[in-house]
Amino acid sequence: VDVAEELAIERAKKLFGCNFANVQPNSGSQMNQAVFLALLQPGDTFMGLDLNSGGHLTHGSPVNMSGKWFKVVSYGVRQDDHLLDMDAIEKTAHETGPKLILAGGTAYSRVWDWKRFREIADAVGAYL
Repeated sequence: VDVAEELAIERAKKLFGCNFANVQPNSGSQMNQAVFLALLQPGDTFMGLDLNSGGHLTHGSPVNMSGKWFKVVSYGVRQDDHLLDMDAIEKTAHETGPKLILAGGTAYSRVWDWKRFREIADAVGAYL
């Protein structure tokens, strides 16, 4: 992330002829929208954590642009222990072929298995 941020800063400074630039979004919502617009086309499929499981409105809620412009495949937590069901996430990814998998949430405080998410995304050819 730091390399991309430095590149964006240098390009913004050159573009606007200034000595300083801040390219960080004001919120995660803006960042998520930037990612959607950069990587997806309307109608593309992405996976995100269900709002009831700790996800965010930008992870495909019908009141957000992500839920209106894209096909949303939500994943959630197991009912018995409220942990992410990585086997179910992997199965769903293989069945739906998302172009993007969002891993992270606004209200899921458990440990994320980033390695497993990377493996799943790579297996289905999705951005992570």
